[in-house]
Formats: sequence, C-alpha cells, structure tokens
Amino acid sequence: MEGRKRIFSGIQPSGNITIGNYIGALKNWIELQDDYDCIYCVVDMHAITVKQDASVLRKRSLDALALLLACGVEPEKSILFIQSHVPEHAMLNWALCCKTYIGELQRMTQFKDKSVRHADNINAGLFTYPVLMAADILLYQAELVPVGEDQKQHVELTRDLCLRFNKTYGETFAMPEPLIPKTGARIMSLQEPQRKMSKSDPNPNAYINVLDEPQDIERKLKRAVTDCEGLIAYDPQNRAGVSNLLEIYSAMRNIPVERSVELFSGLGYGELKAETAKAVIERFAPIRERYRELTSDRKRLLIIAEDGADKAKRIAQKTIAKVYHKLGFDSK
Repeated sequence: MEGRKRIFSGIQPSGNITIGNYIGALKNWIELQDDYDCIYCVVDMHAITVKQDASVLRKRSLDALALLLACGVEPEKSILFIQSHVPEHAMLNWALCCKTYIGELQRMTQFKDKSVRHADNINAGLFTYPVLMAADILLYQAELVPVGEDQKQHVELTRDLCLRFNKTYGETFAMPEPLIPKTGARIMSLQEPQRKMSKSDPNPNAYINVLDEPQDIERKLKRAVTDCEGLIAYDPQNRAGVSNLLEIYSAMRNIPVERSVELFSGLGYGELKAETAKAVIERFAPIRERYRELTSDRKRLLIIAEDGADKAKRIAQKTIAKVYHKLGFDSK
C-alpha cells in the first residue's frame, strides 16, 4: 500500500515453533500486517546449512507455511511464500558474497555456535549464510526487519552491505532498520530460565511448542523452575523463572507485565503456573485446529505458496534487474 513501510522476515522450516518463537516473532508478525507491507518467508534455503532429508524438508516447508497461516498471517494482507520458489534470492546472494569480507563473517556469533553443534558438517554455506540473510532483506527493499536482540548482528551486516553497494554503484537498496519488540522478545527455558528457550533443547520440559497438546502444556508449566522466595514479582535478573512465567502469561493475555503482577499479588506459584497454562492452551487451541485443517489439504497449500511466490518475484525481479545492470551482467 502506498506510503507504508515494507517489512521482511523469515522462519526456518524446523517442524514446529516454540512459544518463544510465537511471542518473540509470530505474534508481532500478525500485528504488523495492518500497518505495514509485510513479506514473510519460509527460509528453506537456509535450512540446508545443516543436513536435511529432501522429502522431510519439502513437507516441513509446507507445514511451516500452514503454521504461519494458522497463526494469523493473511495472504490478502501479506506476501507469504517459500524461499527456494524465488530464485532471485540465490542470484542476489552471489552478488553480495562478492562484496562481503571474510573478517565480517568470522565475527558472526551464530556461525561459532552452529559450528560447535554441527561439528561434522561445517560447510561453506554455514559460514556465508548471513549473506543470504542480507540478500533476503535487500531483495525486497525492506525498510524494517523484525528481529530479537540476538539477531541484530545480522541486520548490522545487511546495513553494511547495503551501504557498501550503494556507495560503489549508486542508490540501489533501501537501508533496513531492525524492528525489536519492546516486550516478549526473549522467552527463556522453563528448566533453565537463565537461557533462551530453544526447540533443540534435549530436555522436552524446557520448551512449549505451539502445536503441543493441552495436557503437555499443563505438565511442562507445572514443572517450570521458579525459586524458593514464594513471592510473585517481576525481576528478570534475580527472579528469572517467575519473571519468565509472567512474560508468557502477559503475552498470552495481551496485557502489560505490571498488570499480571497485580493480578497474582498474594497468590502462590501454583496459581501462576495453572493460570499461565490456561492462557497458553486457550491461545493455541484454535491455531492447532486451523493447522490440522490446512495440512489436510496439501494442494491448497501449494496454491497459496505459488501465489505468494509470484507476488514476491514481481518485486524481486525489479531489484535483480537493477543490480545485474550495475554489475555489468546484462547486454545494455
């Protein structure tokens, strides 16, 4: 829509998303649709930096698309597609790789983390994937990128590449800014609340998935680590477990944390855990039902994916034409 800023964001097809992903990213994606031109993508090309089974990846990519739709992404409001369906991502990636310095990539903290977790598969893609992330953003002339604090480094590299290319070849890309949620950006592990919640945690009680059954959600929150103080207060530094539960409850009920503290004043941890479980179950029940409906009709999902890719290509092809002309890849 004319005059509205454009947003780009992507999500990996990992089979499910945690409540941390939902609160820190997807919940905000849904809310942004009414005020921005949003482009949302299932980043299956990023997924192959670690070993994948082709048939599993294909299924998970469509499942991720279904989950985004179930959470509230609306194709009528936003462009929603699967990354590999738009080859311009790879085309811009190579152009930007040739403008990226090795030292910049060596400083990326996520490469160091993933190298430890995937020591048997430290491939070139794992090293250069931040350039593909930059290509994802710059390809659509995105002005804003919703990210958590731990992803700011990737937007900073994107900005550096944008500035470098524009300075060398003239104005080509829009300069993106990180859009960091003020609250709910970091949901912590239920078992180790000093660490960020992760679906790769070996302890299944440490995280809640959006598609978890109600009894599993209730059980995990009942077992959530708190402390021995017995007093409900919001203090992430010293009372991480209780504060984490208050963050989750507040996000599920769409109220400030301060209001949640008031509601639970004088009550115990048992009540906080039970009410948080109730809030999570009520929020995720319609999402789970919608997801099952969508995944039962794969043809419909493929049509939605194809339509989204067509819309994305119309924007991406304009950027690539401009970039390739400036690089001398055309005959004009």
